Amino acid sequence: MDALNLLALDEEDLQIISAHLQDAVLRVGDMTYLAGEKRFAAVVNRFNWENAETRRRSRRYERRRSGLHFDRVFAVTTKGFDRRAESDVLELLAIRFVLEDAPAGEIELNFAGGATIRLKVECIEAALNDLGAVWETRTLPEHDLDDEAGPEGGRPQGQ
Repeated sequence: MDALNLLALDEEDLQIISAHLQDAVLRVGDMTYLAGEKRFAAVVNRFNWENAETRRRSRRYERRRSGLHFDRVFAVTTKGFDRRAESDVLELLAIRFVLEDAPAGEIELNFAGGATIRLKVECIEAALNDLGAVWETRTLPEHDLDDEAGPEGGRPQGQ
């Protein structure tokens, strides 16, 4: 499989990156805000949704290490997790953009269990790049779609 190298400069592009990162897992210690560079960066283990359906019968799914960064970030706030607990794992559900004063707004990274990272941005400028080899996992992420709390309440099953 070819490595992903995606750039997001508008909300539609960001939705594509969000779809590729659904059910990605990361350690709290694998993300950082570089205030001087106005950059938020993270390294994640993304689930390879591109070929999950073709691998369903064999239950041999894939994950790969990927880098994600957002530029033109001037503030970061977090909710629902301890930033000092560097080995804690977060499970990404979706990324969305809330327009405030065009083109500025807030990018929200929503995680299972209600954890959230909010990035105040001058505009959308993000990139997702696969970093290395693929590895196999037998676990297909699943969500409880009947959960009244919505997608934030559903928990992906597995790593």
